[in-house]
Amino acid sequence: MDKASFNSDLSGFLRESPTPFHATAEMVRRLEGAGYQQLPEGSDWSPVPGGKYYVTRHDSALIAFTMGQAPGDLVRYGFRMLGAHTDSPTLKVKPQPEVRRNGCFQLAVEVYGGALLNPWFDRDLSMAGRVTWEDSQNQLHNSLVDFREPVAVIPSLAIHLDRQANTGRTVNPQTDILPVLCSLDDAQETPDFRQMLADELIRQQQHPARVLDYDIAFYDTQPPTLVGLEKDFIASARLDNLLSCYVGVCALVAAADSPLPCLLVCNDHEEVGSASASGASGPFLRQVLERLFPGPGEMTRALHNSVLISADNAHGIHPNFADRHDSQHAPLLNAGPVIKVNANQHYATSSETSALIRQLCQEEKVPVQTFVARNDKGCGSTIGPLTACALGVRTLDLGLPTFGMHSIRELAGCADALGLTRVLVRFFHKEKLLAHTVE
Repeated sequence: MDKASFNSDLSGFLRESPTPFHATAEMVRRLEGAGYQQLPEGSDWSPVPGGKYYVTRHDSALIAFTMGQAPGDLVRYGFRMLGAHTDSPTLKVKPQPEVRRNGCFQLAVEVYGGALLNPWFDRDLSMAGRVTWEDSQNQLHNSLVDFREPVAVIPSLAIHLDRQANTGRTVNPQTDILPVLCSLDDAQETPDFRQMLADELIRQQQHPARVLDYDIAFYDTQPPTLVGLEKDFIASARLDNLLSCYVGVCALVAAADSPLPCLLVCNDHEEVGSASASGASGPFLRQVLERLFPGPGEMTRALHNSVLISADNAHGIHPNFADRHDSQHAPLLNAGPVIKVNANQHYATSSETSALIRQLCQEEKVPVQTFVARNDKGCGSTIGPLTACALGVRTLDLGLPTFGMHSIRELAGCADALGLTRVLVRFFHKEKLLAHTVE
């Protein structure tokens, strides 16, 4: 796939994935198109050598894997594993959200994750997520909804009323960011949000007797696009970390001819600490792996022969704020994937795993960079250390350089994701990964 068609398909993936639920559904669609079969968690499994399978949890997390060609391949080779996460910082609708003030109907929201709030103002917003509803026989159902059209806006306060807006503005997340959905006169009733969701389900040919609850978030309707004089950059919401989810699915599908066991895990809730049943601190990955081995000894041996690449975006050096970076470890956009290093284990990279990715990049002629945070700045973390701690698997933290991380619209280099995909395809084909002894 060339760069233009790759980024066009990436843009389509991002458009269809406004929430973790939608991202998981879109990954499932693509995997099934490539011959992957679902393994329901509540059923018995009988995976066979040569098989391609996927498992979802709570509609927002996914594990896809191949079994290798022979019965002993899982232990002999272990898994070539790639990890990412489906969630992004956003504004989620509260359980009792209806607010009527000064002729406007608004919805109360809760900030999810470490969102950069100022860019949410003056955007054309829509809503999407999962709705749980009851039918006429009192059976519960889950359905995805996406309003798609702009239905809300968070207006800025005019500078005439806030003369400090350009010098000292702060955002109060309780009072300042309630989206406005419509105007109301005194004769109109306050809309019921659950009924709004029921009406949307009816438009989708669903037949709810009653909407009981929901997990709904706002998102920017501006579509992904290539920007710059030479179209060097891709601008979109949710690049952190749907960029890695997309790359992971593309690489897994492209490595269909690999005889080795390969695995992609896309967890939810990374942006809020990963402590959930579908998060990296939860049991999802371990429980899936345990079902693939007759005994714990075989799983331990397989993990000894495995490597996990945790793919999550990295901070590219911002040309207007270069002093926020360590000048010797400052990644550039369109200059290749980034090895993320932290001596205090906020990233799980080791000399072994770093050497492996450098070797893979060299073989694919893809440049590679390194990120280390300044000693006087905080350092984020990823699912990498959490998964390494839970499984004891050798792990590398890797990312694509990005501007505006956690903004409603982020920016990445349009060449980097394609380069990383090529490297990961080679990773999925690599029989011998690491040396296991000190010489």
